[in-house]
Amino acid sequence: MSDRESINGSAERRLGVFKTYKLYVGGKFPRSESGRVYEVTDSKGQWLANAPQSSRKDARDAVVAARKAFGGWSGATAYNRGQVLYRVAEMLEGRKDQFVREVAASEGLSKSKAAAVVDAAIDRWVWYAGWTDKIGQISGGANPVAGPFFNLSTPEPTGIVAVLAPRKSSLLGLVSVIAPVIATGNTAVVVASADAPLPALSLGEVLATSDVPGGVVNILSGVTAELAAPLAAHQDVNAIDLTGADPALAKELEIAAADNLKRVLRPGPVDADWAASPGTHRLTAFLETKTVWHPTGALGAAGSSY
Repeated sequence: MSDRESINGSAERRLGVFKTYKLYVGGKFPRSESGRVYEVTDSKGQWLANAPQSSRKDARDAVVAARKAFGGWSGATAYNRGQVLYRVAEMLEGRKDQFVREVAASEGLSKSKAAAVVDAAIDRWVWYAGWTDKIGQISGGANPVAGPFFNLSTPEPTGIVAVLAPRKSSLLGLVSVIAPVIATGNTAVVVASADAPLPALSLGEVLATSDVPGGVVNILSGVTAELAAPLAAHQDVNAIDLTGADPALAKELEIAAADNLKRVLRPGPVDADWAASPGTHRLTAFLETKTVWHPTGALGAAGSSY
């Protein structure tokens, strides 16, 4: 038997290697602390994979990782953050075929429609990458005051943002809620769509091989309500995006978030058009405005001032 015949015979008998999906926390890929998994199915109810079912402990670990990463990420220049986000888009482009398959299976789309969704998600990363060093110009500036003062307002990141990803838009919607959070210097703990978590978990692999520091984005999969409750009540979480919560859950989480005065972004329509122009409201949703007063002074004998 020739080598070629031997190889072909082995290929016919070969079993495929199933992918093991894991969480993405602190730049690493742990299994759930609880050891639990749950079945993920496609739009026709056929099995796709087992996804880790995160626990409250996993959520707390993700917050610790996000806090550890916040200082370095928020202290980076806006230009550098833009470069990093663009690198994510580059890596997504290189793994486009994988995401097309996962989006098609998760959302029940044809291959061509899934490809359009993936292209839009990549373009959305590039769009937000371009805003990192521009958002300060539209949300800050010099304020006119009556007195010998400069009065300057500048936007600063809020801190750790818990993000409940959209339930139906497994990649484009996911990118649309993560990218603006980190573009403005925040760090994120993301709860992926419970029904379609695979693109989100694969996005963690892209982030790990990009220039995004570990802990800037942490991705959990599992039951949304189970994970959202401890995040909304967590004293070290500074804001929460309720996009993926239903009205009843959103109300409960908003009440819990009030305990430490978290910023809250309320959920929009369930069937939001994620392909529409996103505007800047998600960029400004998790920014704080810092205002600095500085006295003017006299220069030279003529008494001119600055």
